[in-house]
Amino acid sequence: MTTALRIAQGRFGRLALLDMDAPLAPHAHSQCHVIFKVSGADSAFYVSEERLPITDRTAILVNAWEPHYFFSEPDFPRTVYLVLYIEPGWMSSLHSPLHVASHPRFFPHPCVEISSRIRSMVDNLTGGLLSLIPMPQEHLESDLFDLMVAVCEDFSAWRHHSQLILPDGRHLQDARIHKAIAYIHQNIGKPLDIAQVAASAHLSRAQFFLRFRRCTGMTPNVFINMLRAEIACKQLAQADGYGSVGRLAQALGFSDQGHFTRFIRGHTGVTPSEYSRVVQVYDAV
Repeated sequence: MTTALRIAQGRFGRLALLDMDAPLAPHAHSQCHVIFKVSGADSAFYVSEERLPITDRTAILVNAWEPHYFFSEPDFPRTVYLVLYIEPGWMSSLHSPLHVASHPRFFPHPCVEISSRIRSMVDNLTGGLLSLIPMPQEHLESDLFDLMVAVCEDFSAWRHHSQLILPDGRHLQDARIHKAIAYIHQNIGKPLDIAQVAASAHLSRAQFFLRFRRCTGMTPNVFINMLRAEIACKQLAQADGYGSVGRLAQALGFSDQGHFTRFIRGHTGVTPSEYSRVVQVYDAV
């Protein structure tokens, strides 16, 4: 079972040190998502159904909204990962050209070979997170920003933002899909039926799936799960016990706490109670 060694959460997004050997369900994030191996066996992640190796010399780069997952075979060796979920708004507030970090083609290649400099920065950040004394916020944000700038300089398309054109139509304007997304946000605390969501946009179920995927790059179910998982992570950072987890499960439309626990473990790798126990909050989230 996956164990969370450290989780740090704040305006920068979220960092997690995970000792992982359990699968993750197909999911997506609104943040830039970067995965480094820290120690243990080489393994692989799947990004848009492509199997990609993660080793001491490679990293996995997942764009905002891009579906991905982790699959572990029986008796698969354990690996410790440093997993970054970085808010594009935080990066652009520190360096305005990085406002394009939320673009779904910000990282042209999902698997890259990292330099010794980036490897050293990853190791230093990992060491700080594992310290018995929590990293001061200014040190954590400085180290994290330096690492993300190094990654963006080497592997992103931020210098060529004018060329970030999407011939497949993703993120094009579609008023009906915007209406459906607003409906999802307004009803996230209820069991959501896709037929009802489609009806809110005056679309058939088939047309809704087609248009939604064309606009967002993901299915409606993955989007709904992404939204619930992001809300849950923010709220779990403030949770004060079993009762809070139960109330959060109800607030997000889960029929029982067990279902909610399986959902969070499938999307973050750890249970809600472990998440609340391990997370270090650096500011209001």
